[in-house]
Amino acid sequence: MLNIVFMGTPDFSVPTLAEIIGHGHTVKAVYTRAPAPAGRGMALTKSPVHQLADRFGIPVLHPKTLRTEEAQAVFRAHNADVAVVVAYGLILPKPVLEAPVHGCLNLHGSILPRWRGAAPIQRAVMAGDAETGVMVMKMDEGLDTGPVAMAERFPIGPDDTAGDVHDRMMALGADLMVRALAALERGGLAFTPQAEQGVTYARKIEKAETRIDWSRPAPEVHNHIRGLAPFPGAWFELDGVRVKVLRSTLAEGTGEPGTALDDRLTIACGTGAVRLIDLQRAGKAPMAADAFLRGTPVSAGAKVG
Repeated sequence: MLNIVFMGTPDFSVPTLAEIIGHGHTVKAVYTRAPAPAGRGMALTKSPVHQLADRFGIPVLHPKTLRTEEAQAVFRAHNADVAVVVAYGLILPKPVLEAPVHGCLNLHGSILPRWRGAAPIQRAVMAGDAETGVMVMKMDEGLDTGPVAMAERFPIGPDDTAGDVHDRMMALGADLMVRALAALERGGLAFTPQAEQGVTYARKIEKAETRIDWSRPAPEVHNHIRGLAPFPGAWFELDGVRVKVLRSTLAEGTGEPGTALDDRLTIACGTGAVRLIDLQRAGKAPMAADAFLRGTPVSAGAKVG
């Protein structure tokens, strides 16, 4: 069994930590985001990874940076065989990357070198990619540039959202990482440099790009909606109220972009149309289109912004 430092924060990271614990490895410490205000009461809330670590009595650290000599000395003192990094959130400087005997393994949500960076799942769906995957790579000082050890590919369905892909990927990724750790333990984990061609960058999702542009072709609008669902959510305005679209599908029809073509939320785009399936009014719970329309009728010819 290996001595491991685990570094991760959101729900996406939890299955990997659970699998590592379940396979009998010793998790010397967990690094995660510090508790932050959340919910209506804005109470300090521990990250999902922190909560799991507490259940198993694993020491938890949440330094603001790993660039100080003090933080690096604490990290080295864990005497880890390897660090496992899954959506952690802080940059790992060279002294940290080199501290574990076998370095730091990262679980990355794309088929590298496509979609290096912060938002690989969302960008893959927004781009209309038909396939994605999850990879175990050895981290270096570059942005997701390290050599790759193992990969698991899977298709992205035409109506899959980023949330659908996220959920599939975090389960596959957890299994992939424990298989990589088993191979590492046997001395059989080999690494292959990434291809130099086909590099793309998954930049962080900005608020300014979340509003739906109905003048774009329907496939692009559809990809935009599903790539931002469920969070942060692509949105439009209806009678001055912001409405998120959580699920859509391509539909028949043509018309002035942003115009309802029927009373079923089929909206015309620059070319073609999309039908809105699940929506969420500001401050309200998500709902299916028929429930939305009972409270907010949208007739043929109505404009959405």
